[in-house]
Amino acid sequence: MKVSTDNNGSVLLITIFVIAFLSALTMGMLQMNTEEIQIVQNQIFAAEAFAAAEAGLNDTFSELRANPNWSAGFTDKAFNGGSYTVDVNDSTIISTGISQQGYVARIQADITIGSSSPYVIRIDHLRINE
Repeated sequence: MKVSTDNNGSVLLITIFVIAFLSALTMGMLQMNTEEIQIVQNQIFAAEAFAAAEAGLNDTFSELRANPNWSAGFTDKAFNGGSYTVDVNDSTIISTGISQQGYVARIQADITIGSSSPYVIRIDHLRINE
């Protein structure tokens, strides 16, 4: 008795489709992982810029505690590979931090300075990246 098999290459065709599907699935997962890594890096760089802006605000508070009439500000003062710039206008402080990679963060604080030494600084309004 002779058994006849009439596949005509259908197994080969199914194998090729399965391999193509698995390859596409693998490439899609690798692409998603690459994007996740980029998102994490962006978050880190943005946090570095925010830390620089916060350092500028704290540096300004230090100067104001010593002299409540101080209004010189800072221009491109180095911090952690980046820098910060601070503008002081009356009771408003604007601190802009730039990370080493060029990311920018901005903090604006409306403050009230106490009348006697040590000069207590109260933040009335704080705006971040507006």
